Amino acid sequence: MSKVIVVGGGAAGMMAAIAAAECGHLVTLLEQNEKLGKKIYITGKGRCNLTNASDLENVFSNIVTNPKFLYSAIYGFDNQSSMDFFEQNGLKIKIERGNRVFPVSDHASDVIKTLEKCLRALHVEIRLNTRIKELMIEKEDHSADNNEECGRQKKGYGSVIKGIVDQHGKKYVADAVILATGGVSYETTGATGEGIRLSEKCGHHISQLCPALVPLETKETWCRDLMGLSLKNVNVKIKNGKKVLFDEFGEMLFTHFGVSGPLILSASSKINTVLKKQDLQMFIDLKPALSEEQLQKRLIREFEENGQKQFKNALNGLFPTRLIPVMISLSEINPEKKVCEISKAERQKFGGCIKALPLTIIGTRDFKEAIITRGGVSVKDINPSTMESKIVKGLYFAGEMIDVDALTGGYNLQIAWSTGHLAGSSVE
Repeated sequence: MSKVIVVGGGAAGMMAAIAAAECGHLVTLLEQNEKLGKKIYITGKGRCNLTNASDLENVFSNIVTNPKFLYSAIYGFDNQSSMDFFEQNGLKIKIERGNRVFPVSDHASDVIKTLEKCLRALHVEIRLNTRIKELMIEKEDHSADNNEECGRQKKGYGSVIKGIVDQHGKKYVADAVILATGGVSYETTGATGEGIRLSEKCGHHISQLCPALVPLETKETWCRDLMGLSLKNVNVKIKNGKKVLFDEFGEMLFTHFGVSGPLILSASSKINTVLKKQDLQMFIDLKPALSEEQLQKRLIREFEENGQKQFKNALNGLFPTRLIPVMISLSEINPEKKVCEISKAERQKFGGCIKALPLTIIGTRDFKEAIITRGGVSVKDINPSTMESKIVKGLYFAGEMIDVDALTGGYNLQIAWSTGHLAGSSVE
């Protein structure tokens, strides 16, 4: 039986504490907020998309960064295991579009209550309003009798965790510490990156942090005029020159700074590395169900039926009302012109704009608006079979503070459950 301290009362931390306690360890869970699971409360728009019920091949295909690192974690505690865990502990769940899994109640708070009930049943000591200030690490006594060993010690090898120190200077002695402090997105939930900074301080390499699953900013200001307009069933393609970086179908939203919505959030995770270096071109296909030829036939029919109308008054059957002025402007067709006077070349150019409405992506919003953080403790410094540090013995990692991330759809919470469970169950 070991004394285990879990730092961070989010999804990964609570699951790690549960898994460690189930193995018979004495577990203390430290959370800097006034309550557990503060970020879970806002996931899935307050409904908590707790995992995805699709097959594991699809799960891994939706993990953007370092999916192979997660093989042991996810195969050891997969999406079915997550669903079974919650159902067996009294939470009724349902599967919706895209195999997204939610509590039947549509209340994220019920997910938190289920986890808290398990923690209490396993006698996990919970300490709220407790922030980690320092890791207690001790060098193991190794005689450095050759250059290789000297080099290893300089890199931090031969260290062992002894506990943590909180913000008041109180020491918590432990045989193992599991860090699950999250990233730096949504700072209002307590995501300050403190665990990542302390990990770096004791020798771990930190992959660059950047916002992921985040809205995108555009060069074009007309998006502001469409703020709040949602487009469903469109296709978004993002290109770097001729290279296609993202090409998917779904729903998006215009904002005062650019674009957002499920489709755009997913796109951000595929392009943010390239976007740091240069602007990218985005094209919205407003009629993806129609080929270019079919669209031209549709336009000919619409134009024939509205031949005597002015162009500006003949587009209600094609677009949402608020989008019409933008489409007229981009078409460069005189809005007062009668439809019957529009040339074939003008009609074809207009069709091209419908199939590829152009925008220039110039950046992402900051961490305050990002659902998750990309980057964190390098997977090269973590044993994928246990989530234990390769640098500090007895120190484990779980959740968003590791350099792994996925698209929307419940995949990031599944990473939290899987890595938390593996870390907690691996403590010796």
